[in-house]
Amino acid sequence: MAKTGFNNEQYRTLQSQHIRDRINQFGDKLYLEFGGKLFDDYHASRVLPGFAPDSKLQMLMQLADQSEIVIVINAADIEKNKIRYDLGITYDVDVLRLIQSFRDKGLYVGSVVITQYTGQSAADIFKAKLEHMGITVYRHYRIDGYPNNVAHIISEEGFGKNDYIETSRPLVIVTAPGPGSGKMATCLSQLYHENKRNIKAGYAKFETFPIWNLPLKHPVNLAYEAATADLNDVNMIDPFHLEAYGETTVNYNRDVEIFPVLNAIFEGIYGNSPYKSPTDMGVNMVGNCIVDDEVCQEASKQEIIRRYYHALNRMAKESGSEEEVRKIEILMKQAKISPDFRKVVGIAKEKAAANQSPAAAMELPNGRIVTGKTSALLGSSAALLLNAVKTLGDIPDDIHLIAPSFIEPIQKLKINYLGSKNPRLHTDEVLIALSMCAATDTNAQKALDQLSKLKGCQAHTSVILSRVDISSFQKLGVDLTSEPIYEHAKVYH
Repeated sequence: MAKTGFNNEQYRTLQSQHIRDRINQFGDKLYLEFGGKLFDDYHASRVLPGFAPDSKLQMLMQLADQSEIVIVINAADIEKNKIRYDLGITYDVDVLRLIQSFRDKGLYVGSVVITQYTGQSAADIFKAKLEHMGITVYRHYRIDGYPNNVAHIISEEGFGKNDYIETSRPLVIVTAPGPGSGKMATCLSQLYHENKRNIKAGYAKFETFPIWNLPLKHPVNLAYEAATADLNDVNMIDPFHLEAYGETTVNYNRDVEIFPVLNAIFEGIYGNSPYKSPTDMGVNMVGNCIVDDEVCQEASKQEIIRRYYHALNRMAKESGSEEEVRKIEILMKQAKISPDFRKVVGIAKEKAAANQSPAAAMELPNGRIVTGKTSALLGSSAALLLNAVKTLGDIPDDIHLIAPSFIEPIQKLKINYLGSKNPRLHTDEVLIALSMCAATDTNAQKALDQLSKLKGCQAHTSVILSRVDISSFQKLGVDLTSEPIYEHAKVYH
């Protein structure tokens, strides 16, 4: 059984109350910059076992009557069709997904803000599309000298030329499809406009990572650096907090670097700053809800290695960089681990070497490791899934869950009619075949019932998998890594 290191219920209660306290600190309104993912935070759920991917959304549900959501998107990201790679969709499409997801949960989405607007035609088209759907859209403009020319920023030619966002609730959550969207600038612009209208408004920041009250080199914080290696984020001691309070806390470089400028902007708007450090600005209570540090450390070390293989695979596909890989290698040294710390890595590689063909390994919840190899009928990842559910269901190894005579017609369909060059069944195909067999075979049904137990299992393959296989593992909740090697040496994959 998977171990738990994080108290999710305690977190939802503690976090929502802390945000209420921050609203009361400022009076009329709080603009809360919401970093990270609101309802699909799988990184947090991996490094903090027990943290539900939608924990932050569930926490906000407790504040639903007080809050509204403003979604921010950078006009340049619309123009260049920037992709959110974990979902495979563009940022503008993700805005629509976010709006619908929030509405489905009963949360109020007040408006969308297009930032860094300089007349981009794609942004104009997107604005018209949203307004046709009945969604209010505002535009914020590029400000010369931002963020350092404070006098210009807090003038009518700076924040003053931005549209004022009409809001109606005391908590305004400012979120976005991804980093670089302009969340902080949107919040600060609103503070300027609210102050002109004599409305008492404050700003706070909600970033899950790094966790401010864990040590700088704690594996959970190192895992965050690994996750953002392509962004060059670096965790560091907050020097402003140390000077103000004599207390060591952790923040990341961008917040520390921008804090003097933020402080000057606060002083320009309010006359004084409500904060003495970047840590002061945060409202994150995650670190207070870790109940088993050892479990979280173990999970975070696994995540660092997972990110390492992800970076290697990105480089093999020519979408990543050697610098990203080297940075994570340094993080592994700081965490005192190597890829072999991940048990399934060595076993998958050994299996592949012994059979001279692709192989895969998975660690089950009880610690047992099962493997799969390539055969005439199945790919190694498909064989791995079948072997895993057979083991979990105590089904004898010599029993065929899917008879070869059942697989062969599917292979003929793939080759003769669908134009596939690979006759072996992929993971999605083998799961569909297993489902069909379950209608008449109790063992197949028993195996199918084990699929939910795969969530959180660790798996490794000796070659880069197809998109469909990667997607199947993701949907099953399996934490997958792969060697950065293609099964076949081809120009196009």
